[in-house]
Amino acid sequence: MKRLIIFTAGVFISMGLYSFLNVDQTDEWVVPDTAKAVKNPTDASDKENIAIGKTLYSKYCKSCHGKEGYGDGPKAEELEDYMGDFSSEDFQSQTDGALFYKITTGKGDMPSFKKKIPDEEDRWIVIDYVRTLAEE
Repeated sequence: MKRLIIFTAGVFISMGLYSFLNVDQTDEWVVPDTAKAVKNPTDASDKENIAIGKTLYSKYCKSCHGKEGYGDGPKAEELEDYMGDFSSEDFQSQTDGALFYKITTGKGDMPSFKKKIPDEEDRWIVIDYVRTLAEE
């Protein structure tokens, strides 16, 4: 019986230590420099692209990030991570490559959109639209 208790305690301690070591200890989203340097291949001034980006944003992003990108979408309160303010200088100062990396890979409450928006050009166009949120 004593061995069972010791074994069980060891299992729980090991599980706790494993969880602690594998949890991201920082809220910062580190984007590799190579990803930051990737250039957006789409035309951000193309009105048709912006319209497509707005449609994709409404379908995939608005529920968490909100209509104007303030991070106040209807699902935002259910999430642990801060949804960000897309109109902020801090957000807008990120490169398109960094935003593409984040949309593609996901982190925490932000899912990867590699499969949900499989066309890379569409993900770039979403970024073009998100850039307009600072202008509104």
